[in-house]
Amino acid sequence: MADINFKEVTLIVSVVAACYWNSLYCGFVFDDVSAILDNKDLHPSTPLKTLFQNDFWGTPMSEERSHKSYRPLTVLTFRLNYLLSELKPMSYHLLNTIFHAVVSVIFLKVCKLFLDQRSSVIAALLFAVHPIHTEAVTGVVGRAELLSSVFFLAAFLSYTKSKGPDNSIVWTPIALTVLLVAVATLCKEQGITVVGICCVYEVFVAQGYTLPLLCTVAGQFLRGKGSIPFSMVQTLIKLIVLMFSTLLLVVIRVQVIQSQLPVFTRFDNPAAVSPTPTRQLTFNYLLPVNAWLLLNPSELCCDWTMGTIPLIESFLDIRNLATFAFFCFLGALGIFSLRYPGDSSKTVLMALCLMALPFIPASNLFFPVGFVVAERVLYVPSMGFCILVAHGWQKISNKSVFKKLSWICLSMVILTHALKTLHRNWDWESEYTLFMSALKVNKNNAKLWNNVGHALENEKNFERALKYFLQATLVQPDDIGAHMNVGRTYKNLNRTREAEESYMLAKSLMPQIIPGKKYAARIAPNHLNVYINLANLIRANESRLEEADQLYRQAISMRPDFKQAYISRGELLLKMNKPLKAKEAYLKALELDRNNADLWYNLAIVYIELKEPNEALKNFNRALELNPKHKLALFNSAILMQESGEVKLRPEARKRLLTYISEEPQDANGYFNLGMLAMDDKKDSEAEMWMKKAIKLQADFRSALFNLALLYSQTAKELKALPILEELLRYYPDHTKGLILKGDILMNQKKDIPGAKKCFEKILEMDPSNVQGKHNLCVVYFEEKDLLKAERCLVETLALAPQEEYIQRHLSIVRDKIASSGIVEQPVTPIDKTLDTEERDEIPSEDVKEMRSEARPAQIIKTNDHKNSKSNKQSTKHTDKEAPHKTTKDIKEIEKKRVAALKRLEEIERILNGE
Repeated sequence: MADINFKEVTLIVSVVAACYWNSLYCGFVFDDVSAILDNKDLHPSTPLKTLFQNDFWGTPMSEERSHKSYRPLTVLTFRLNYLLSELKPMSYHLLNTIFHAVVSVIFLKVCKLFLDQRSSVIAALLFAVHPIHTEAVTGVVGRAELLSSVFFLAAFLSYTKSKGPDNSIVWTPIALTVLLVAVATLCKEQGITVVGICCVYEVFVAQGYTLPLLCTVAGQFLRGKGSIPFSMVQTLIKLIVLMFSTLLLVVIRVQVIQSQLPVFTRFDNPAAVSPTPTRQLTFNYLLPVNAWLLLNPSELCCDWTMGTIPLIESFLDIRNLATFAFFCFLGALGIFSLRYPGDSSKTVLMALCLMALPFIPASNLFFPVGFVVAERVLYVPSMGFCILVAHGWQKISNKSVFKKLSWICLSMVILTHALKTLHRNWDWESEYTLFMSALKVNKNNAKLWNNVGHALENEKNFERALKYFLQATLVQPDDIGAHMNVGRTYKNLNRTREAEESYMLAKSLMPQIIPGKKYAARIAPNHLNVYINLANLIRANESRLEEADQLYRQAISMRPDFKQAYISRGELLLKMNKPLKAKEAYLKALELDRNNADLWYNLAIVYIELKEPNEALKNFNRALELNPKHKLALFNSAILMQESGEVKLRPEARKRLLTYISEEPQDANGYFNLGMLAMDDKKDSEAEMWMKKAIKLQADFRSALFNLALLYSQTAKELKALPILEELLRYYPDHTKGLILKGDILMNQKKDIPGAKKCFEKILEMDPSNVQGKHNLCVVYFEEKDLLKAERCLVETLALAPQEEYIQRHLSIVRDKIASSGIVEQPVTPIDKTLDTEERDEIPSEDVKEMRSEARPAQIIKTNDHKNSKSNKQSTKHTDKEAPHKTTKDIKEIEKKRVAALKRLEEIERILNGE
């Protein structure tokens, strides 16, 4: 085996870089969304052990909806990418390109076992530029193929060194081979197939046996006419060790998936659920289809599921000729390589093994897979194809008559393949470009129409998205997912009637329950989301809440481990004012997934509804343990701490709000609540800074505007408060507290009695029973020297709040003034109506700070059927209901009000006494 030199490595790496440089500018598309963007296993907050408990997509292997693709080492490399650049796609694409270059270089070394130096380089170049690899290299999830191939080839190279002098066994390379096979399998399942290649290499290449020789030896041994040669015994020992280690890996793998195969539908792989002979004819036809893609990669498609390749339902189908020709050609090569000795036979045999054995897991021979054709699974088989092409080229070029022509043809093939690869990379730039390129190749796949619709939907282009979703239903009328997509888009367009009709149609297409057969095993988990989507739609109608609840319960009965149904039902039960039942639903969901931060957050919202703030805070904290950057848990737990009135919790509340604004720098609520905390801590300048930032982000932020004005008024900066109040009242002309505060400042600071009078009169126009506004208007009449009007006003005010002693006292002062000035007092008709109030509204300087302009209801995460679950944001829950018993904070606030009220009364009495 010749070593590779620096020039060869440089050539291979340069060619890879030239073909894949533009892949660095592609985003996360197709399966990348589920494996990268939605996969919480990438986040540093997720324990490393979770990577070995979940599948490739971040779903626990124990769950029935799991894809059962166990590739923890590949996910670990994604996690390293996340540590370096979080979710910036360039670093992910760069690492994929590097891995492809590494595989190409190692493949060059493997080629030199069977080809001469020149042919080896040609095979490696063909492999480096082949367009079939764009899905594996440019698609980030293709890293599973790349990583597995690195260890796949390394295991094979290690095994080639297991033959010592005099045909002795060298155990160290064998042990290393077993280890590398295990690692390759942990990157992708097909890694285990390298054991078969090692076995073929040992028997037919290392030992030089042919099939006739093996048959002869076996026949003599069985007839008792001879013994097995010692060299053959040693070969058997090596093969037994390899097979035993493989069997052990298979047993472990079966244990990992808990002896359950993934659930696929007939849409993913129609032939898998077809009857005989349709299933066999179609599966056999897929083999020449894959071979044709290697031979002529001119029309590539990212998705070959559903109706891409029509089923072969008859022996008379013309496509059966392609299957027959393929097997004839393959059989001829197999017979040649197994029957005849010589280097050429060995090369052909190893090329065929590299093509066939790694493809077995995707061939549907032993178990159904979730696709019809997948270009990325041809990554390793293409190695055998490239060796075969290079070997054939070598044979042709050795003949002088074809030498020049062979070089011209080879150059054209490498150049055209490289250009095709470069051009194909741009298709992976975005989901829209990828799926539109696929539709050019295949218009019979409803999934492609759906995916173009999803891409447009993500751009909020719902009208165009609807056209593609509707086309998907025409291409595949029984596609449940397509009808769900139509329903969701109608909902986004506020066409609820059409949305409900589409969901009902999708629901009618669900498989019927067959007695004795487990329902969950017969349906794709995401199709059950039709019940969730339909329930979410109809529950907008208050009269149909029970109907929505029945849909959730129906989904749960069909699939007791359907976590999303419990989550959505919990939200509905909260809306129905059944917090205890909502609590039960969330606790059931937590039994299924205790590592879901969103679930702990939602349970905290339930405890807030149940008036159990301490339990709510515990659950917020649990959510933050799982996800320290859970935005809503950060925000709401900080508010809960602030509202508790416990001074010791304020530093932690401030810390969480600071983290929140670092995650959501454009949310004015975070800055506003930091300002409220600063006001609680009497940090006036800091409070002013945060309030101004909130207003800068949201100019009409009612609570921020009012509290900033209130802050100025409480810190003897009343004149600075006026322009803020003007702005507040421009957006909210009926803001009562703002009008009271403005009138107070105008009367006491600006001495603008007419301006103050307008403020108080406007309050009474909106609410004639407002005691505070009425009383302040009485003071205005007194300032205007209209004592009789002031007296009548105070009598009316006293009738509204007869228990208020300060109003009676002020009335006495006014009457004393009237008596001393000699004004004839007009009889005042007593007002019959009285209004009992528990506590009077304080004047502005005594007002409790306004916490929020409006409370936003809790909203549970909803599942969208078109993506493998992107987690949706929940809205904030903020309760402002008073507890029946006053807390220590309430008592302190009342005392603060009382002190402030006394000061204000002193001021009014000073005015009334004319001091």
